[in-house]
Amino acid sequence: MKRKLAAGAVLSATALLTGVIQVSTAAQATPTPTVQAQAAQHRAGLIALANGQAGPLTGALGLGGQEALVAKDAVVDADGTRHLRFERTYAGLPVLGGDLVVHQAADGAVKAVDRAVAAQITVPSLTPKIPADQAAAQASGAVRSTVGIAADKDESPLTEVRRSGAAQLVVWAADGSPRLAYRTTVEGVRADGTPSSRLLVTDAATGRVLSGHEQVQTASGTGTGVFVGTVPLTTTQSGSSYQLKDASRGGQSTSDLKGRTSGSGTLLTDTDNAWGDGTAANRQSAAVDAQFGAAATWDYYKNTFGRNGIKNNGVGATSRVHYGRNYVNAFWNDSCFCMTYGDGTNNTNPLTALDVAGHEMTHGVTSATAGLNYSGESGGLNEATSDIFGTMVEWSANLPADKPDYLIGEEIDINGDGTPLRYMDKPSKDGGSADYWSSSVGGLDVHYSSGVGNHFFYLLAEGSGARTINGVAYDSPTSNGSTVTGIGRDKAAAIWYRALTVYFTSTTTYKTARAGTLSAAADLYGAGSAEYSAVAAAWSGVNVN
Repeated sequence: MKRKLAAGAVLSATALLTGVIQVSTAAQATPTPTVQAQAAQHRAGLIALANGQAGPLTGALGLGGQEALVAKDAVVDADGTRHLRFERTYAGLPVLGGDLVVHQAADGAVKAVDRAVAAQITVPSLTPKIPADQAAAQASGAVRSTVGIAADKDESPLTEVRRSGAAQLVVWAADGSPRLAYRTTVEGVRADGTPSSRLLVTDAATGRVLSGHEQVQTASGTGTGVFVGTVPLTTTQSGSSYQLKDASRGGQSTSDLKGRTSGSGTLLTDTDNAWGDGTAANRQSAAVDAQFGAAATWDYYKNTFGRNGIKNNGVGATSRVHYGRNYVNAFWNDSCFCMTYGDGTNNTNPLTALDVAGHEMTHGVTSATAGLNYSGESGGLNEATSDIFGTMVEWSANLPADKPDYLIGEEIDINGDGTPLRYMDKPSKDGGSADYWSSSVGGLDVHYSSGVGNHFFYLLAEGSGARTINGVAYDSPTSNGSTVTGIGRDKAAAIWYRALTVYFTSTTTYKTARAGTLSAAADLYGAGSAEYSAVAAAWSGVNVN
């Protein structure tokens, strides 16, 4: 994927080649700490606003006496309309699947509520039949039983389960039958070196696994060297050398793991501020791609939606390069707030393509907003969201070295024959993804069920039928034989982002995603607009009615 500078920001190519990078306009100047502090203070104020409404809303929404709301996020429209996102607790315990979004008029009147589960929560007993240490041991045993078996089709099998965290008592409500449960994190390592951090929810009465999901979300492939070509970088001078650290984007930085599989690595430095030479043999080259990918993702969300970093808190992520040995993978991990890249086959093919960066870092955005569960239809929507915005980062950057398209992973050549990992115009061309919704979609691997969301987005952006875009030929069909007219990728992305941040919850399905994106289209363009009608037509085109 690619990165585009803010309008008016131009970096001197001559200065770049000689090692002195200068920003020609104030648009790219390093924000002062006061500006960053103001942004953080503004968000804190919105969260405080939401928490201030939590008590009154608990009663107004008809929640039970042992239920409470805890603010997670807040969005306030220009007209004062508020969209307050809450997690729910029951008797002080976190409720998994109890999240909701309250939509208020400017005067505080509740207009609508989107809930992950609709019913008032009641739990028969708050006394677990299984002690916490036994629950942790059972969770670890459940993961150990999968050693040698891949959880998802694009993941390698577990070879080691290292340890289990303490089991936390929670209320499980995601399936509509609230019960007391334990939440346990079990860590391990996969055969290809990928770290594993599986979050398991087990019934506190029986020990049965209710849910399990891998928190380290990966994108597999083989690299072909430097992907972005010669690009501008914002760095930090420290004494007589420079650090690969960007103060203008929340301090995000890139470090060298030097073949290790743990730790934060060593921050990359350079004496002349001219980084890498475009070859994998130069350890800085992969770091250039990684740092640029992080900047591209930051800039897209900032310039398009005003989002101040992945968590919207002004904090930049860390990128780690040269992970492990012969590691043919890359992954985002929310727990370390970091993006990690292997060096590929023979340590000569770093997986630092921009679409990998945009896709994986978007998992962080989803985690900070809707929190879409990584299984079933919500898991497909989670993956589709990353494909959608990874693609938008690519179009925003518009680099000559990697022309933007609606192909996923086209640069990393995961199949070894030049074909992409996924296709948005007709997802089934990859041999496994779903073009249209059916009742069996939720049972697919999330990377294949995402095809429905990817296809919807392509139809909404570009329309159905055959066409050539930016030199790539596409031919997108519809399930009902209808003709869909696209509204353009920018409007399509705006609708999806608003739905993600304002209407989607952890248990959103394709049916409720249709409702959420229609609400988003009505908010942005009007309920009688062509954009609203296009959203409905595109969903019908993928059999979501």
